[in-house]
Amino acid sequence: MSVKYDVIVAGGGFAGASAALAAAREGAKVLLFDKNNCLGGAAVGCLVNPFMPYWTLNPETKEKILLSKGIFTEIVEDLCKMGGMIDERKMMFNEEYVKILLNRKLLEAGVTLLFHSYLIGADVEDDGKVNSVTVANKSGLQVYEADYFIDATGDGDLAVLCGCPYHLGRPEDNLCQPMTLCFRLDGIDKDKFFEERPAMQELYKQYQAEGKIKNPRENILVFNMPQDHVLHFNTTRIIKKNPTDALDVTQAEIEVREQVFEMFNFLRDNFSSCKNAQLLMTAAEIGVRESRMIEGEYVLTQEDLVGCVKFEDSITACNYDIDIHNPAGSGTSHYYFPHGEYYTVPYRCLTPKVTTNLLTAGRCISSTHEAQASYRIMPTCVTLGQAAGTAAALAKKSGCNVKEIDVKKLQEILVNNGAMI
Repeated sequence: MSVKYDVIVAGGGFAGASAALAAAREGAKVLLFDKNNCLGGAAVGCLVNPFMPYWTLNPETKEKILLSKGIFTEIVEDLCKMGGMIDERKMMFNEEYVKILLNRKLLEAGVTLLFHSYLIGADVEDDGKVNSVTVANKSGLQVYEADYFIDATGDGDLAVLCGCPYHLGRPEDNLCQPMTLCFRLDGIDKDKFFEERPAMQELYKQYQAEGKIKNPRENILVFNMPQDHVLHFNTTRIIKKNPTDALDVTQAEIEVREQVFEMFNFLRDNFSSCKNAQLLMTAAEIGVRESRMIEGEYVLTQEDLVGCVKFEDSITACNYDIDIHNPAGSGTSHYYFPHGEYYTVPYRCLTPKVTTNLLTAGRCISSTHEAQASYRIMPTCVTLGQAAGTAAALAKKSGCNVKEIDVKKLQEILVNNGAMI
């Protein structure tokens, strides 16, 4: 006889892992399943690194005010203790440490983990109650039942299977922010590399104008690594492809690999700092900045962010810039928040319109294209996951649907567990 869970979490990235952890700590029996062989999602599968800034600065003292706290603070502190946080700003991290750390935390909390499992179906009643999910894995097709479900797939896959309305990308043409395959080079003379970097950017633009560089990104984006001769590149750009269309994603993976070698050869052939460079690794899969946004009881907008709105039902805070990589070509636009300012995300953004026991967490929550460009970062996704997991466990204890919970009680639990709301 199959086990019925209190909460099932679809997706094991930072949002899903945090949701499962929060729900289990509140006493829920939790199953988390993921298509990968580990937890960590984009951080480990797509080499998305570092954590983007998750704080604001006191305008007078310039002291950091952390906006992503709670479980995220735990993760950062534990990575530091393990030696897996690799810069003093607590932003760059070692992905292998993330994998083992998240395993340990979730297993300690009693979460049941299921890897190599693809979501392929959901059973939903006419009144919007989700009864079960179907996954495909080495054991065949398996059906898992629960009282509550959390979609932390990034693309809103579970919510879509449940019939939830959504929108994709920007409204005028449904184009999403570009996809990127991160990669790392070894054999770099780092001191000389950063001396030569201005010249690299100039020659890169010249080669683009001459048609020798096909990558539409406007510049070379690179991050330092703790290893002596290794650099991390987040500089490929695939545009006008739908991240939720299998053929488009396949074509994106093919095109982006050519961009990796284009950049590798450009650097090795033109700059002395890279003359001994070797292509060390590419991410296991292309990284997706934006795809579906599930339509919830409230749609977070750019106006809310710029106005630094503090919602009555807020469950997390953020002030990462509105960072939009051009969906159609080159260029990246930014809106930066003033020091000391931030906005909050309302709980209603986590509650899809047509379901009663499903929550969303991570970048697929209810928002506009512009708003998603800010809260999509991993630290905020952790906090969204913590809120969703806590809410699901609270709904279970209260015997109500996710839209009927006592939000004040949810906020109280979050704050008691270290969150910034």
